[in-house]
Amino acid sequence: MEEQPTSLPEKAAPHPPAPSRRLAFARQELRLISSLVLLIGLGLFLALPFVLSIGAVVFLPVVTALVLTVILSPLADRLNGWGLPNAIASLIALLVFFAVLLLALALILQPAIALFDDVPAMVNQTIERFGELQRRFAWVAQINQQLADLMQREGGREVVLASPSLLEELAFATPGLVLETVLTLLMAYFMIEARIRLRQRLLFGRANFGTSIKAARVMREVQDRVASYILTVGWINTMVGVVVALGAWALGIEAPIMWGGLAALLNFLPYIGPIVMVTLLGLFGIGTADTILLGLVPALAYLALHTVEANVITPSILGARFTMNPVLILIALSYFSWIWGVFGALLSVPILLMLTALFDHVGRPNLVGFIFGEPLFGQEILAGGEDSPTE
Repeated sequence: MEEQPTSLPEKAAPHPPAPSRRLAFARQELRLISSLVLLIGLGLFLALPFVLSIGAVVFLPVVTALVLTVILSPLADRLNGWGLPNAIASLIALLVFFAVLLLALALILQPAIALFDDVPAMVNQTIERFGELQRRFAWVAQINQQLADLMQREGGREVVLASPSLLEELAFATPGLVLETVLTLLMAYFMIEARIRLRQRLLFGRANFGTSIKAARVMREVQDRVASYILTVGWINTMVGVVVALGAWALGIEAPIMWGGLAALLNFLPYIGPIVMVTLLGLFGIGTADTILLGLVPALAYLALHTVEANVITPSILGARFTMNPVLILIALSYFSWIWGVFGALLSVPILLMLTALFDHVGRPNLVGFIFGEPLFGQEILAGGEDSPTE
C-alpha cells in the first residue's frame, strides 16, 4: 500500500523580530518625551515675560552683562594676546565700550539740548502745517460729523488725570538707572575676566572628551557670531551716520552731527529704528521748512539711503551667515520690548543671534513636521535607522 502523504501543520504568522519592536517602542517613547519638551518650552515661552518683567531689576543687568561679555570677549582676547594681564585686558575692553557709548550720547545730547529752545516754535509751525492740511480736507471731517449725527453719538466728558512732570520722572528714575548701570558694568567685568577659566572648565571638566570639544565649539561659535555681527553692523551704522550728517549739513539742517549720531544708533533697531528716524526727520522738516513738500525732503532722502543700505549694502557685507528671518526678528523685537522696553529692543537681536548659533549646533526643532509624525529634531537620535527587509 502506498503511504498517504502526511499533511504539514500550517505555519504560524511570522512575528516581527524583537529588535523592531524595541525600536518602535523607543520611537514612541522618544515622541512622548519630545511632546513633553515641546509643551514645557511653550509654557516657558509664555511665562517668561511675566517673570522677567517683574524681576527686571535682577534679570536685565544679568542679560545685558552676558551680551556685553559675548561682544567684548574677542577684544579682551586680543589685548590678552598682546601680553596684557587678563584682569587689565578685561577692564580696558569694558572701558573702550563705555567710552564709545558716552561719545555717541554726547554727540546726540549736546546738540539736542542746544535745539531745545527752538522746540516750541517748531511745534507751532508743525501745528500750522497740519492745520492747513486739515482745512484742505475739511470735507472728510464733515462726513465724519454727519456719520456721528446719524449714529446719535453723545460727546462724553474728558477726564484728565494728573501725572508727574518730566523732571519728576527723571528725578525718580535716575538713582535706579545709575545703580543698574553700575551693577551691569561690574557683572560684565567679572564675566569677561572669568572667560578663560570657563573655557578651561568646558574643555577639561567633562568626562567625555567629545562633549568637551562640542561645548567649547558652541561657546566659540556663539561668541564669534554675535561679536562679528555687532562689529560689522556697528561699522555700517557709523557710515550711515556719517552720510546722514553730511546730508543734513548739505540741506542746511541744524545740528547735523546730532542727526548722524541718532541715525547710527537707531539703525541698530531693525525696522523700528528707521521708522522712528523717518518720523523724526519728517516732523522736524515740516516744523522748520516753508512748505510741507520741502519739509519732507530730509525724510525722503533718509528713506532712500536706508533702502539702499538695508537691501544692497548690508546683505552683501554680512552674507548668508548672518541672514535671519525677518519674522523672527520682529517676534524677538516685540517679545523683548514687551518685557524690558527700549533696552529689550536693543538686546533682542544679539539674544536672537545667540539662540540661532546654539540651535545650529544642538539642532533646530521641526515643529511643523512634528505635528505630522516626524521627529522633533532633524537628526535621527535613535541609532540603527530603518530595518532592512527580511528575506
